[in-house]
Amino acid sequence: MTVLDTPAWRPRTDAAPLLPDPEPYRLLGTPAAADLDPALLGRLHGQLVRGRRYNAQATALTKQGRLAVYPSSTGQEACEIAAALALSPRDWLFPSYRDTLAVVARGVDPVEALTLLRGDWHTGYDPREHRIAPLSTPLATQLPHAVGLAHAARLSGDPVAALAMVGDGGTSEGDFHEALNFAAVWQAPVVFLVQNNGFAISVPLAKQTAAPTLAHKAVGYGMPGRLVDGNDVAAVHQVLSEAVERAREGGGPTLVEAVTYRIDAHTNADDATRYREESEVAAWRAHDPVELLERELTARGLLDDAARQRALDEAEAMAADLRERMHEDPELDPTELFEHVYAEPTQQLREQAAQLRAELEAERQS
Repeated sequence: MTVLDTPAWRPRTDAAPLLPDPEPYRLLGTPAAADLDPALLGRLHGQLVRGRRYNAQATALTKQGRLAVYPSSTGQEACEIAAALALSPRDWLFPSYRDTLAVVARGVDPVEALTLLRGDWHTGYDPREHRIAPLSTPLATQLPHAVGLAHAARLSGDPVAALAMVGDGGTSEGDFHEALNFAAVWQAPVVFLVQNNGFAISVPLAKQTAAPTLAHKAVGYGMPGRLVDGNDVAAVHQVLSEAVERAREGGGPTLVEAVTYRIDAHTNADDATRYREESEVAAWRAHDPVELLERELTARGLLDDAARQRALDEAEAMAADLRERMHEDPELDPTELFEHVYAEPTQQLREQAAQLRAELEAERQS
């Protein structure tokens, strides 16, 4: 017996099925689209239109000083909506800082979803109530958390899956590697959705990795990789739904790369013209997720001018309500800064809290 015959050396012989398709998977505009559920397409359309208006309104709020920062997902709405709608009510969503739209589409009040970006509180919603982890500003730190929750659910026999969202820049973080490695070893019921929007702030993907696609990274961890057109909301929804169901049934994790594009700047503090050409942005505008779906719906006789206007009117009503409530000054209690840091506050935190209370009291009496 040689060392290569021992149990410590067990090469995988099933790598081929783990590899992604050579081209991003598409549904809209193909013959397969004829089999798509009209009710699902209508729901996806309404959410896409709403999401586009939500992004525009939130961006406007930053210019009015009502939001400290807003990372827009304009152009990426298909990924956001598909992720939210692919989950069951019992499943968990682990978003990144750009995934506010997915949080809203899953049922969180639009104002509560913006609380972190407004600077009012750590998170504006109850994660347990909505089964959505807090929006994560540090890159990829939510991924190991998703694996931990999914693994714990599997150990306890709870049929729950987790869907963790991350950008292409987040795949360069160590947390990405650790999360995928643990998920594959433990066969945790978790799906990783990488929204490859072309740039990690100002760094193009080619300067981050030499891999053929980010989906190819899956084979190195021993899980399937899927490559999908991230602007085709029907394709993204189908791929994620299949991956979530596979995870829930004990099939283990899946890495999904959705190829999309960030039309707006990284945030309102970014000048995207410094690192990309307008011609590139224009090319992606021609592959707009809302227009792709509307062309399909129109061709099948599922969308007319009246239905399109209803969707726009509903989105505008949402934006008006968001705008009105975001212009109200919130009542904030600075002493809440010390809550939820530790289960039992440290002596230092107690001293700092007491000092703050004394300063606030002195200010009120002056």
